[in-house]
Amino acid sequence: MISERGEHALAETGGGVDLRAAYAYDLGGVHFCYGSTRGPDVRWVLRDVTLQVRPGEILGIVGPNGSGKTSLLKLLAKLAAPQTGNITLFGCSLAGLSQEDTAQTVAFVPQESAQLFPFTVAETVLMGRFPHRQRSRWSLGFGWEDQEDCQAAAQSMATMDIAHLAARPVTDLSGGERQRTMIARALAQMPRVLLLDEPTAFLDLQHQLDICAVLRRLRDERRLTVVIVSHDLNLASQYCDRVAMLKDGRVTAVGSPSEVMSVEILRDVYGCHVLIDPHPESGLPRITLPGPALRSHH
Repeated sequence: MISERGEHALAETGGGVDLRAAYAYDLGGVHFCYGSTRGPDVRWVLRDVTLQVRPGEILGIVGPNGSGKTSLLKLLAKLAAPQTGNITLFGCSLAGLSQEDTAQTVAFVPQESAQLFPFTVAETVLMGRFPHRQRSRWSLGFGWEDQEDCQAAAQSMATMDIAHLAARPVTDLSGGERQRTMIARALAQMPRVLLLDEPTAFLDLQHQLDICAVLRRLRDERRLTVVIVSHDLNLASQYCDRVAMLKDGRVTAVGSPSEVMSVEILRDVYGCHVLIDPHPESGLPRITLPGPALRSHH
C-alpha cells in the first residue's frame, strides 16, 4: 500500500499529473481518424467518445474487429492525438504532457512487438526504466542504469515468471514468452496506468490465468489502473471491474460486466446470438456460443 505521504510525493512527479484526481483518464467528445479530416470521404475511427477510467480499476475494452479498440489505446498512450475532444490524465491535459512525462505514468504493451535486435530478456526489460533515467549532457542516454533500475527489472521479471530466461535473446523466445517479456518491460517502468492490447493472445490457458491474477494483484497492491483491450468476452467479464463496449468507433455501453454482458447488447454489437448464464463460481456473466442447431435457426 502507498502511504498518503508517498501518494503526495508521486503526485509531484511524472510531468505534474495529480494521482489524487477523480479519474485516471477523462475523455470528452473525442473524434479520431488516420489521415486528413478534409473531404467527404473521412473515415472516423473513433466518434464522440466520452469515457472515464477510474484510478485503481481494471477496465476492459471490447468490441468487434474495426471498432476502434486499439486506436483508443494509442490515444491513451499519447501515440496518437485526437482531431477533436479532450483527454486528461490524472487531471492534466494529455496534449500538454511530453511523451517522456507520459511514459513516467503510463506503460503501453502492444499486441505485437517487433524485435529486430537480439537483446536479452534482461536487457529488454531494463529498457522499461528508460523514462526514469537521469540525463546529463555527457551521458547522452548511455550507461544510465543504476542499482534501482536493475532491481526494478529483476522484480518485474520475477513477477512475470521469466527470471530464468534473463540471458536468452528475445528473438529465440516463443510468442507467449515474448509477450510476458513485453509486459515485464512495461512493469519495470513502475507505471500508474498499464495499457494492454490483447495481452493473453499468445498465451496458453495457465499463463492467461497467471496474467489476470498478476494484474489483479498489482491493482490491489499498487492501486495500478489497468486498461485491457480483449476479444475474449469471458476474460473481460470475469477479471475486469468495468467493461466499455465499442461498435463502429462509438461507446455503446459501459458498466459492470453484469450490466454490459447481456444477450441484447451483444446481439446489437456483434450481430449474433449468444447464451449467457452466471459463472458457477463468480456469479458473473459467462458467454457461450450456441450449438450448431441454434446457430442455423438464427
